[in-house]
Amino acid sequence: MTTVKRESGAAYTDPGVPVGERVADLMGRMTREEKLAQLGSVWAFSLIEAGRYSPERARTVLRHGLGHVTRVAGATNLRAAQVARVANEIQRFLVTETRLGIPAIVHEEVCSGLMAREATVFPQAIGVASTWEPELNRRLADAVRAQMRATGSHQGLSPVLDVVRDPRWGRTEETYGEDPYLVARMGVAFIRGLQGASLMEGVIATAKHFVGYGASEGGLNWAPAHLPPRLLREVYLYPFEAAVREAGLQSVMAGYHELDGIPCHANRELLGDVLREEWGFEGTVVSDYFAVDDLHSYHHFAGDKPQAAALALTAGTDVELPATDAYAGALAQALDAGEVGEAELDEAVARVLRHKFELGLFENPYVDEAAVGVAVNAEGHREVALEIARRSLVLLKNDGMLPLRPDAGTVALIGPNADDARHLLGDYSFAAHVESLMQARERQGLLGQMMTIPDDLEIEESTDGMPTVRDELAARLGDRLRYARGCDVIDTSRDGFDEAVAAAAAADVAVLVLGDRSGLTTRATTGESRDRSSLELPGVQEDLVRAVVATGTPVVAVLVAGRPVGGDFLHDSCAAVLMAWLPGQTGARAIAEVLLGEVNPSGKLPISYPRTVGQIPVFYGHKVSGGRSHWHGDYVDSPVSPRYRFGHGLGYAPFVIERATLDRTEVIAGDSVAVEVAVANTGDRAGEEVVQLYIRDPQATVTRPVLELKSFARVSAGAGERTVIRFHLPTGQLGFYDRNMNYAVETGHIEVYVGFSAEAHTHAGTFTIMGDADRPEVRKVYTGAVTSPAE
Repeated sequence: MTTVKRESGAAYTDPGVPVGERVADLMGRMTREEKLAQLGSVWAFSLIEAGRYSPERARTVLRHGLGHVTRVAGATNLRAAQVARVANEIQRFLVTETRLGIPAIVHEEVCSGLMAREATVFPQAIGVASTWEPELNRRLADAVRAQMRATGSHQGLSPVLDVVRDPRWGRTEETYGEDPYLVARMGVAFIRGLQGASLMEGVIATAKHFVGYGASEGGLNWAPAHLPPRLLREVYLYPFEAAVREAGLQSVMAGYHELDGIPCHANRELLGDVLREEWGFEGTVVSDYFAVDDLHSYHHFAGDKPQAAALALTAGTDVELPATDAYAGALAQALDAGEVGEAELDEAVARVLRHKFELGLFENPYVDEAAVGVAVNAEGHREVALEIARRSLVLLKNDGMLPLRPDAGTVALIGPNADDARHLLGDYSFAAHVESLMQARERQGLLGQMMTIPDDLEIEESTDGMPTVRDELAARLGDRLRYARGCDVIDTSRDGFDEAVAAAAAADVAVLVLGDRSGLTTRATTGESRDRSSLELPGVQEDLVRAVVATGTPVVAVLVAGRPVGGDFLHDSCAAVLMAWLPGQTGARAIAEVLLGEVNPSGKLPISYPRTVGQIPVFYGHKVSGGRSHWHGDYVDSPVSPRYRFGHGLGYAPFVIERATLDRTEVIAGDSVAVEVAVANTGDRAGEEVVQLYIRDPQATVTRPVLELKSFARVSAGAGERTVIRFHLPTGQLGFYDRNMNYAVETGHIEVYVGFSAEAHTHAGTFTIMGDADRPEVRKVYTGAVTSPAE
């Protein structure tokens, strides 16, 4: 093997030289082929043969270098130590056998933890959002960062900052819900955890999908989003702006869809004018998988692949994922034809190289293979996953049946999600994505694109002994538990109904564990490209509920799902309904603990829960003229109100707001108002509650929502105890985009409300924002502090 030595004395090899100078020096030494290679990527399995790194394949694919390696962990069947070894071997080839020795960035999916065979599977993002505890999301990301760095990866394709108000959309489960403020707080926390104090020890976070992807036409994947400019700014761009300005976000992924006739990957106004020029974003924009070619093959926006490459690069799409296609020969053709300039190429390459220097890859391209075992799925990471799972569970309804009493007698456990650990996992878990690779090999394609999965790639679906709800309840209830599956998630067979009905009839209480199966394949009912036209339970599960309820045995429904689900009968007839979302590898334990009262449920809905698809979109922050039909109010055949409000969630310990006051009734624009709230636990056991602060601008030069979430705090109190918290509300947080589309904090009245949901709230008071000639412009503020009076 020939070893290439870097040029002695080259500035780019000297860690003491400033990063900008190192980038410039390296750029001056690169050929066009080497520059183009930095904007491309390759599937990890393309470099693996029979489960091992293949030098022969590498010599063909990597001869000019490489920008990104796609999913060494997530697109192979390798165990953690093998992932680290392959990552090291790829880097060793690039460092020692290419002319300039430029390492690659390895990226992985991290939507519910590192998507790897042995990594911790955390609750799906919609469940994390249900904790209303950003610090937990930071701890989750901190764990992911440790696992990624240990296995040799440097960029995570998360967080998903899409605001979603249409739960028909299959990717609802990957989001933090319907409210831009909640999405921003969760996203900022995740980015801070993943990127760490500096990229030298951190991992690049990639916020996606820029922008409006979750507002798709008909709730359909990749469909256009119809968003007027003010709504786009105030709701859909807002979390991304907070991520850039507050958390120093280092990467953005453009969306598959189009906005007002312009596909996002070719939208210079979004990627250049807004993201870079207005917000000061200095990181990289990466394409969603296959999306550069989609400008030609899917959107028909470009006449051919070279034009697609030129449009994407000119707009500001720096890196093509998951494998180099349009950014190879096609981009070279576009450069030769003058469709895109060398300057645009150099700008993109410089951004990629800057990240590689800031990540420390030139000095430390390798990882310690012997240390991987203690970093991946460590006990501390599993503890974080369990804490999130516990606090993510939302008790939607409870007629007193929960918690199940120790003397409750026999429990019938029924349903397709009761004894299947795979069904507890989200669509970007390793087990789910392995299925997509299997289907891709069968169909010779992935995401509708032609691609080759090597025949020698080992693919094995595994949940590695994760416990099921049945396992956890059996460990606690012993022979008091009776199990019957009843039916499948999606199949229509009723062959198991008789056994389920018999089990329920002979029991004192029936626990039905129902819902979705998440993934990307046709076997899945939620997840990417698994959009639905109904929010009723898939398959014959609704009929199973009717059959079990008919026995007269009290029924508790546990919904393990990626979106709000369940028809009127289920929610009206069951004594209790627990929303478990997709709670990950520790989710079964959390469910069992909540059902039996070992843990007090405290999750809150991050999305309004519709009664029917006919209401969609239904969300709490509608305009004063919205939310009802004038003049009768309701639909002819249904109420207009959601089944459960945004922020709703019950517990076993009732809380009340005893007092809510403002520290002033007038404030100068640019200053803050303090809102003090006294909360009491009136129950007989300790519990937690989430206090939510909303505002309303009753009269402005542009119509405003009836309520806007501006802060929240999770509080805990023992039985009979009270606690006091203080929200600091900056007036810079209360602005909006005026008629000239400028962010403005107007003078006038602001109403303040506090409560435990967007419905159950108390009027804390009203204050007036006063103008100040010495401060004519108030800067946008993204959040305020929450303290206790003693602080």
